[in-house]
Amino acid sequence: MSNSIVIISGSPNATSRLNGIIDFVRRELDLQGYPSKTITVVTLPAEDLVHSRFGSPAIVEANKLVEDAAAVIIASPVYKASFTGVLKSYIDLLPQKGLEGKLVLPLFIGGTLAHLLSIDYSLKPVLASMGARHFIRGVYATDNQVNRIQDGSNETKFEVIEDLAERLQASVQELVEELVLRSRVAQ
Repeated sequence: MSNSIVIISGSPNATSRLNGIIDFVRRELDLQGYPSKTITVVTLPAEDLVHSRFGSPAIVEANKLVEDAAAVIIASPVYKASFTGVLKSYIDLLPQKGLEGKLVLPLFIGGTLAHLLSIDYSLKPVLASMGARHFIRGVYATDNQVNRIQDGSNETKFEVIEDLAERLQASVQELVEELVLRSRVAQ
C-alpha cells in the first residue's frame, strides 16, 4: 500500500493564513520522511469546476493524486460555518467512493472559535458519504494563531503560534503512526 499523502487546499486566497498551516504540516511530514503533494483547488480550471467536467485533464490528474494517496489532508478556511464553495466544487468531482480506505486529516481555520465544530458538522458528513471512515484528529485554528511575516520579499511567509504548532504536530504524528501501522499490516 502506498504511503503517499495529498493535501487538498480549499482556500480561494493565495495569501490565506491557511497556507501557513499547510506549510507547517508539509514541513513536519517532510521531517518524518513523508513528502506530500498539494492540490490547490483555486488553481484548477474554473470552468472545469463550475461545469463539473469530470474528464478534464486537470481534474483527472488531481483525482489520480487522491486515488494514489494513503492519506488525504483537507484544508479550508471556514466561511458561513462551513468549508469553502471552491473546495465543495472539487469534492463533487471526486469519485463517489474516492476516500474509501484513506486516512483523512481535516485542517480548518476561522476568524473565531464560533465555528469550532464545523469540521464535525459540515465536512465529516460529506467525506463519510464518500467512504471516509478513518479520521485523524482534526485541527481547527483561528486567524490570530497564524501570523503573516513581512521580510521584504514578495513571498508571504507565516509563523504558527506555539499552541497551534503543538496541535498540528500531534495530528501529523497520529497520521504518521497510522501510516506505519497500515504498512506493517500490509506486509
